[in-house]
Amino acid sequence: KIIEENVENKNIIKHMLATEAVMGALAQKLEPDKIDEWKLAGLLHDGDYSDKVPHNMQGIEISKWVEEKGFKLSDEVKHAMAAHNVSNTGVKPESKMDWALFCADTLTGLIVACALVLPSKKLSDVTVESILKKFNQPKFAAGTRRDEIKMCEEHLGTTLPEFVKINLEAMQGIASDLGL
Repeated sequence: KIIEENVENKNIIKHMLATEAVMGALAQKLEPDKIDEWKLAGLLHDGDYSDKVPHNMQGIEISKWVEEKGFKLSDEVKHAMAAHNVSNTGVKPESKMDWALFCADTLTGLIVACALVLPSKKLSDVTVESILKKFNQPKFAAGTRRDEIKMCEEHLGTTLPEFVKINLEAMQGIASDLGL
């Protein structure tokens, strides 16, 4: 309900759903005792992405809105949501949850772009290899912050191909919700 009240763009909502799925899959590997928190951070992280919220507050304002509705968010979830937008908020990623959201956020868009250029436009037809090939073509999905995605190797202890695989499989698991 909070998302529907604040996010008008259906593609942003789909991105948030994709990020929720990805964060759940990453938590399963990195912090299995915190899956629900990781998924919540993924789901809500862009819940304040609108023209009404200054860029330096995106990722922060959503925490206030959620708590005003009577829900409690852990400090770790709030920090992860703020840190995913570090270039605007100044809140730096520190925990594994922070880094997972930071690295995965922009990868979801690249994966969607890889699906949309296929004749089928289906995530089921996207492969890790095809994503990595497009990853190395800077003009493809030019807005993708590839340097941020690559930080998964240093901060999450995973290789780029493994990180892409986890993200892709999570998104394939909810492909119907994403319309892909």
